[in-house]
This record gives sequence, C-alpha cells and structure tokens, in this order.
Amino acid sequence: MRVLVVEDDVRAAETVRRMLVSDGWSVVIARDGADGLWQATENEFDVMVLDIMLPEMNGYQVIKALRAREIWTPVLMLSAKDGEYDQAEALDYGADDYLVKPFSVVVLKARLRALLRRGGKERPAVLSAGTLRLDPSDHGVTRDGEPIKLTPREYSVLEFLMRNKGRVVTKTQIMQAIWDDNYGGDVNIVEVYVRYLRKRIDVPFGLESIRTVRGSGYCLSDDQ
Repeated sequence: MRVLVVEDDVRAAETVRRMLVSDGWSVVIARDGADGLWQATENEFDVMVLDIMLPEMNGYQVIKALRAREIWTPVLMLSAKDGEYDQAEALDYGADDYLVKPFSVVVLKARLRALLRRGGKERPAVLSAGTLRLDPSDHGVTRDGEPIKLTPREYSVLEFLMRNKGRVVTKTQIMQAIWDDNYGGDVNIVEVYVRYLRKRIDVPFGLESIRTVRGSGYCLSDDQ
C-alpha cells in the first residue's frame, strides 16, 4: 500500500515512516502543504496522512484544494488540537478521520487500515445540485454564484435534501434527521420549511429543484 505523509516535523514523519515501512507500506514524505498538494495531485496514493499545522499551506487548505480537484484519496488528519470544533472543521473540509497528537502508532495503523477498507469513493466537501452549492465548512449556500441567506433550520433541511439528491425522502425521514427527539409537533412542519426553501433557492431564479412526490415526500434534483 502506498501512503503520503505530509508532516513538517522531521522526527514525527520519520517515526511514522519507519513504522509503516516495517508493515510493508510504501511511504512518501512531504515537508510542507504545497508539496503535499503537488504529490497528492500528481501521484496516486491509497491513503494520506496530513498534518494541519504546515508551512506554505495548512492542512485545511490542502484538503479543501484536493476535494475541489475531485481527488478522493482517503485522508487522516493529524493535529495537536483536540477541540471538537477543530475536528468538525477538518471533517467538514473533506477529511475522513482525525487523530490527535501525541498518538499511538498502533492506533494510527489501525485507522489507516479502516480508511483503506472504505476506499476512495467520491465524498465532495461542497454539495451541489445544478447551480446550487452548499459548503458545510462555513454553512454557505449559493445559486449560480449568488449568496442565499437561510435560517439554521432551513439550512439543515436543505443539507439533508442535497445529501440525498435524486432520492425521494419522506417527511418523517426529514423530521428524524433535523428535529430534536423531544419535538412533539406535527410532521407537516416539514412542508412549511420546504415552502420557505423554495422561496429562497428556486423562485427567485425561476427554477424548481425541490419536487413534491405526491404520497411519498420530496426529491431535490439538478436545475429544472
């Protein structure tokens, strides 16, 4: 298996390299973000280990650039930061896993094996449906490049629909995914938010991307 390790700490990179090579891995080391991006773009790897704090480009910038170029190599991000927001940000940018320094090499190798089992399937960091774009990293929504302002609940409903693009989802599925378990209101509240969304993402642009499937639910598709 071929792994790219992007790490500017020489000692840490060498430790990871030595442990992986002993297990039969082929390891390529990059010392900064720019070189890591170049290596990952120009060469094929089964998996990538990416530090966050790097010279030239930080890990967030590297992973975002990779996913924008539709490079889906599984990425394990490393960081000395153990905050939940740091981890959420890395995953939102397109990382597949997150490991806090200092870490056990045994755990590192197990995480890499798990990523290999999942494979490099397409996992876009930015969701799209026609000219509609949704970026989970900053909760930004645009249509044909024009920003669209949504409430947090509207955004959550739209994100669920976009993650299920092309599939019919029921009101109950939307309710279970978005609303708190303690919510005791009518499931038809979903209709209200779908109507709000249409007024913001479709009507001003003369489009109809959220379709009602009578008796079943809703389906979001590319521009219509």
